Amino acid sequence: MEQSELKVRLANAGYNSPNAAQIFLALKVALLFVGLLAGGGFGMTSWGMTQKGWSSLVIGGGLGFYLPEIGVWFLKRGRQERIFLGMPDALDLLVVCVEAGLGLDAGMLRVSEELEDSHPDVCGEFAMCNMQLQMGRPRREVLHDMGIRTGVDDMRAFGAILIQADKFGSSIAHAIRVQSDSMRIKRSQMAEERAAKTAVKMIFPLVLFIFPGIFVVLVGPAAIMMIDGLLAT
Repeated sequence: MEQSELKVRLANAGYNSPNAAQIFLALKVALLFVGLLAGGGFGMTSWGMTQKGWSSLVIGGGLGFYLPEIGVWFLKRGRQERIFLGMPDALDLLVVCVEAGLGLDAGMLRVSEELEDSHPDVCGEFAMCNMQLQMGRPRREVLHDMGIRTGVDDMRAFGAILIQADKFGSSIAHAIRVQSDSMRIKRSQMAEERAAKTAVKMIFPLVLFIFPGIFVVLVGPAAIMMIDGLLAT
């Protein structure tokens, strides 16, 4: 169970190799020993065999052990955000391809070729799905695995819509267009939410950095004149 969860997290970060989990665990163990050596060397050199020295040993080992986890978390978060932002453009182009007469497989392949430079993460997922479909895997499994592999809710919804459209024989182009429109609305709402939070976030830089400078410029000359007047009297 833990091994499968680790594979999913690594896949969310973009590491789909079969040996990714083993390499990740080996890296954690290696960095654990490096952290123990670095923390222990620093602690024993600075404080000797004291509580601070042993604490430095433990802290160094902990940092080395959890450093790969932190790196994977940041990579996963960045990749999922790029996929979320690139999905509407990819779906719009996919709708154009399907309405032009291409099948879903050929449309996904064309999208992966056309948007490779602007949205490489989305195109990489589409290309992997197309490769798996050509190898003979059922479309339902391929689309389901794509949603799990990315960890993005919109990608899971996209796969579920395609599965339902293929199952009930409805229009794939219409389903993709509806999904694209809903994603654009969601992305617009998120942009408006972030813009609304900007005013609150700007309060702290204003109070800490800008207002003191303005206060010194405006009040400083008057304060100097008052001090000179008091000294003159």
